[in-house]
Amino acid sequence: MPKALIVIPTYNEAENLSALWERLPQVCGDYVIDKLFVDDASQDGTQEWIKSRPEFSASIFLLERDKKLGLGTAYLAGFAWALQKEYELVFEMDADLSHDPTMIPHFIEAIKKGGDVVLGSRYIHGVRVLNWPISRLLLSLGAAKYVKMITGMPFSDPTGGYKCFRRSVLETLDLSKVRSNGYAFQIELTYLAWKKKFRIIEIPIVFEERRAGQSKMSFAIAREAIWQVVRLRLQNLLGR
Repeated sequence: MPKALIVIPTYNEAENLSALWERLPQVCGDYVIDKLFVDDASQDGTQEWIKSRPEFSASIFLLERDKKLGLGTAYLAGFAWALQKEYELVFEMDADLSHDPTMIPHFIEAIKKGGDVVLGSRYIHGVRVLNWPISRLLLSLGAAKYVKMITGMPFSDPTGGYKCFRRSVLETLDLSKVRSNGYAFQIELTYLAWKKKFRIIEIPIVFEERRAGQSKMSFAIAREAIWQVVRLRLQNLLGR
């Protein structure tokens, strides 16, 4: 059977892992679903929980990093690991259950319909966000409009982080040149795939704010996102 890999960055997510694991599929349609956790030196037992699973080293894997290095580099490490193996599809997913694992079949269906990249969208056909204060929702909607205006990308939710890539997309993109590390990483990767003319499909998802653990959002991450969007647009105008 073909194989798919879900890359899940973690930093002190032990409170969420049991609930997440119960909802992660082992097989989906034609695909065997493996999981790779990329952990940034968690101190709350995250790594120990992963290693204690009976499936460890068979269908659940762990990349241990010696300090907190950021979301973008975690995904890049996961992509590099996936490309060394025989995975045909590679997912991005948060560990805090804000991304519903039961949506994975819908991502795979969109791939089968011809998608090269599938984006889980919170804002297509309405707003599907639970347990956010109105201030954060307005900020997120504003960020999506800002990204669309500056980059020209037509997607309703270019900042989202629930995604699926065909292997061929990750093999084609020059991931060594990706410079974003926070949430801007999601924008940059989608932008690079869009500029390469890959077919990008959005599907509606419900996003639910984490119930346990602490959000990784910070002012520095937001500032990076603002600047990186401008950088991408300037590079495009300069033909780089």
